[in-house]
Amino acid sequence: MKDEIWKAYARGLTDAMSGGGVFIPSALLRTYRALGLEESDMMLLVHLMAFREAEGNDFPTPEQLADRMGMPINAVMQSIRKMMKEGLLAIEEEADPVSGVRFERYDWTSFLLRSGQQLAAMRREAGGASSSSQAARQAAAGSFSAQAAESIDAAPAADNLFAVFEQEFGRPLSPMECETIAAWLDQDRYSDEIIRFALKEAVFAGKLHFRYIDRILLEWSRNRVTNTEEARAHSQKFRGGRG
Repeated sequence: MKDEIWKAYARGLTDAMSGGGVFIPSALLRTYRALGLEESDMMLLVHLMAFREAEGNDFPTPEQLADRMGMPINAVMQSIRKMMKEGLLAIEEEADPVSGVRFERYDWTSFLLRSGQQLAAMRREAGGASSSSQAARQAAAGSFSAQAAESIDAAPAADNLFAVFEQEFGRPLSPMECETIAAWLDQDRYSDEIIRFALKEAVFAGKLHFRYIDRILLEWSRNRVTNTEEARAHSQKFRGGRG
C-alpha cells in the first residue's frame, strides 16, 4: 500500500513539474518595494511572467489575470496602469514575421533595468555607511573616480552597467542575464570597473556571451586581479604567452 502511495506522489510531482515554471530574478524581489511597488504589483508581474514562460501567452487579459490572482478586475487594471505610469511596464505591438498578423505583448525590460540600478545604489549606500566619516567617503569616491578615468575611456556611470551590456549586445537582456550581472556585483563582489573591462575583453576577442565574460572574471579573481590596470597586464601576458 505504501508503494502505491509513493508512486502516486511521484506521478503528482512529475505532472506538476511538467506544467512549466517561471524564473524570477532575486534582484526584483529585493528591490520592488524600493521602486514604490506593493506586494500585489509584484505578484501581477510574476503572473505575467508565468503566462508567458509556462503558457506561451504574451498578453493575458485583465479577466485572466484577475481570475488567476483572485482580485477584482479594476484592481488588476489599477496595478497595470500604476506600473506603466512609473515606466516599469509597457505594452508593445509586434507583427508575426510569417503571417503579418499584429499582436500585443507586455514588456518589463525597464523593470529589470531599474531593479539592477536600484540594487547597485543600495550596495553603494551600504558601502558608504561603513565608512568612518563623510570626508573619508568623499576621499574614497575621488580616488575611485580618478582611477576609473585613467583606465576606462568615457566609462558610463555604475548605474548604467545594465544599459552598457544592452548596448554592446544590441538587444534587451534576458531575466537570467540581468540576474547574472546582479550576482557578479552582489555575490562575487566584482567591481563595476572590472565587469565593464571584462565586457570589453569579450568584445575584443569576438566572444560576446555571458559564459565567456564569467570565465574572464573568474580567471582574474583566481589571480587576484582587482583593477583594470592589473587586468590589462594579465590579459597582455596571456596573449603574449599564446603567441
